[in-house]
Amino acid sequence: MKNKFLYITAFVSILAASCGKELDEVNINPNATENAQPDYLLTAAIKNTADAYWGTTNNMNSSLLFAQHWAKVQYTEEDRFIYSNSSFISLWSTLYSQSITGFNKIIEIGNTTANPNYRGVALTLRSWSFLLLTDAYGDIPYSQAGKLDEFITPAYDKQKDVYFGLLEDLKNAKNALDPAGKAITGDIIYGGNIGKWKKFTNSLRLRIALRIADREPAKAKQVLDEIKADGDQYISDNTDIAQLIYQISPQQNPVSAQFDTRDDYRISKTIVDKLFSLNDPRLPVYASRTQTATPEEYVGLPNGLTNSEASNLGFAKTSKPGTYFLAPQSPAVIFSYAELLFDRAEAAARGLTTENAADLYKQGIIASLKQFGVSDAAANAYLAQASVQYDAANYKKSIGEQKWLALFGQGLEAWAERRRLDYPQLTASVNTVLNGQIPVRFIYPGTEQSLNGQSYKNAVASQGADLLTTKLWFDIN
Repeated sequence: MKNKFLYITAFVSILAASCGKELDEVNINPNATENAQPDYLLTAAIKNTADAYWGTTNNMNSSLLFAQHWAKVQYTEEDRFIYSNSSFISLWSTLYSQSITGFNKIIEIGNTTANPNYRGVALTLRSWSFLLLTDAYGDIPYSQAGKLDEFITPAYDKQKDVYFGLLEDLKNAKNALDPAGKAITGDIIYGGNIGKWKKFTNSLRLRIALRIADREPAKAKQVLDEIKADGDQYISDNTDIAQLIYQISPQQNPVSAQFDTRDDYRISKTIVDKLFSLNDPRLPVYASRTQTATPEEYVGLPNGLTNSEASNLGFAKTSKPGTYFLAPQSPAVIFSYAELLFDRAEAAARGLTTENAADLYKQGIIASLKQFGVSDAAANAYLAQASVQYDAANYKKSIGEQKWLALFGQGLEAWAERRRLDYPQLTASVNTVLNGQIPVRFIYPGTEQSLNGQSYKNAVASQGADLLTTKLWFDIN
């Protein structure tokens, strides 16, 4: 795996899409292989996608702030929601030009080499990439994306159509995956274990079913009924977690790399206060002790401070994220067992399944505590508290708050779920610039206006103004 990481840079150029046959011929490198190797392509595409998902621009400097998992202790403009149309280029450009293009190439290779497992894995990861995009921006190029021979200026699909299309793609991916089929290499998530890939694929289907459940409950139930009828499994324990476990420098976790050279972030006061109020044993995992001794030991930083306010609180008397998250080999978690259990609990609470919502909620908490190394004794004590009990009368609050805690560090997913469930109820700082609102979407990259202008205009006319405060289709409350 480590060697694969080291060769990633050499193969990134393979992922770039051609602008046409003639340009392809002019740009052929006589010193490079003409046949892309799926193992190297898969390693590179996974790594590039995980870096974008877990990195500074899309996680630390935006979604983790919106979810109030983290706060900024210096250069606090982003924590006050001061962004431009160049602020959110990274997710768009990386996922379209590298991730989706790379996964499309692997799908093609899987078809031509009669190895459907490459196709199924790449289709699953491509679906996850599109899901990240639509959750963040709303309407996006989907059906015409990555087809440069046909569509230089791809149209934007409505978010509903993207979700529906991804559900079909994931169903096809699940059907392509065969644990008894040909082996794959280059898989730095599950090490070629196709059974685990099938579980992850079905878990993504459940995630999307819940994304659409407020708008399309019948479709959401249909998806879950199909999974049950096929006898398919979901992620079933913490060993099934979909995650990229990083290596040591220079292939370390992006959070680790950021803190190696900078010191811009602290854990948010919002989540520290919640962890304290619940006597939550994850507090010393999520937060580091203050460098200067304080009575509390763990001190969160309020979101949305001005630079001078943050400076007055100081670096040494506020807590960095926990060392678990700052370690070079800390994983970028894509889908946890805890999330899966909370999703199943919600599906049951909505009447989409006949499972026991309260029991699944409890299992979800236990899975999260175990994920972060909490002892059985501490877990049992935590679950015995009245403040942690499941409230069937307000399942969105119970599940939403515990899922928010369990998703710590997964900024994009935590932000999406808070928008969807409306819990926890967060308050924006008076210093923010959106009249008390918290961003509910990313702004489209400014390059779309210049390079894909008409499609961009059509999307804005359909979805609403290209603002941080324009609600997306799935976000109905």
